[in-house]
Amino acid sequence: MKDIQQHMQAFLERMVDEGRERGVQLAAYYEGQLIVDASAGIADRRTGQAVDGSTIFPVFSTTKGIASTVLHHVMERQGTDYDLRIAELWPEFGVHGKERATIRHALSHTTGIPHMPEGVGLAEVVDWDRMTAETAKLVPQWPPGERMEYHAITFGWIVGEIASRLDGRPFARILKEDICDPLGIQAELFVGIPEEAEARVAFLEEPGFDPSAFPATGLQAIPAWICPLADWMNRSDARRACVPASNGIMSARAIAKHYAALLQDGADGIRLLPESRIRLATALQDLPNQEPQYKGLGYQVGSPGSIMGGASAFGHGGYGGSNGFADPERRLAVAYVNNLYTPQSAGTAIIHELKKELGIAID
Repeated sequence: MKDIQQHMQAFLERMVDEGRERGVQLAAYYEGQLIVDASAGIADRRTGQAVDGSTIFPVFSTTKGIASTVLHHVMERQGTDYDLRIAELWPEFGVHGKERATIRHALSHTTGIPHMPEGVGLAEVVDWDRMTAETAKLVPQWPPGERMEYHAITFGWIVGEIASRLDGRPFARILKEDICDPLGIQAELFVGIPEEAEARVAFLEEPGFDPSAFPATGLQAIPAWICPLADWMNRSDARRACVPASNGIMSARAIAKHYAALLQDGADGIRLLPESRIRLATALQDLPNQEPQYKGLGYQVGSPGSIMGGASAFGHGGYGGSNGFADPERRLAVAYVNNLYTPQSAGTAIIHELKKELGIAID
């Protein structure tokens, strides 16, 4: 597998040279072994700091896959059912028609509260207690379970608080102690970075940001005041907060190892969840009265043309192009992260090239 490491390293460097990427990392596990751990380009154009293996990148909604694993892990340990009502754990959530909302609804984006609470701003978003309280008070736009609509940011507080109420520890502590520490990735995967990690965070660029894509009025899943999202995640307060839907900061190597630990081969002999739980977590949750969205319980699942693979694949992508996924059929786990957000970003091309080198057909 030495040749594939060299090939993908050269391919990343080419994408940077062509201007499609500024800084990028790619990591892949195949049959339980790390076969690619490559990085190229510039982590911070202001200083010229190069990307290396210690660089960590904001990955936005790629965080959702990690957050989902945290909750599945807690539920597996405690034997919790996905159809448990959230209000039984979190009584404050059971108001305004959300009394019957379940953990399944939370993980499948069907609680009916994709919109951010009104009357909050950047100062409040970094306050876990304030945002979970405000999220609990939200009035659903439709009864839970009746419609699937992406909960871009509220997903994190809902899922994170459920995990915390079940377990008793704060979400970030569960993540560190149950996921990162066993896998040895505690210095590379965060939802809320410590101060000492700040210097390793890649600086994001989004030169073509279009503010018209984020309306300033009405119910908003991603409100205009938090945009450009790249600028928000270049702020220290945003980086150090815990927003499990959208502010994870990670290396590609750590994300890939997390997904490898969900496959049958494991990662360094470690499996985070048994096969029975993976089957439950990745079962398609799409509603019959809507267009297919290819969602499982917190993970996106494989679909025709998906970069992840076929129906057995699962993972999550993020704003700007980052991605992490597992493909059980191919025994493959992959992660890609970047810091230049443009339509020319090379993530799809990079993952296609990796699969081509492995002899894996694109579904």
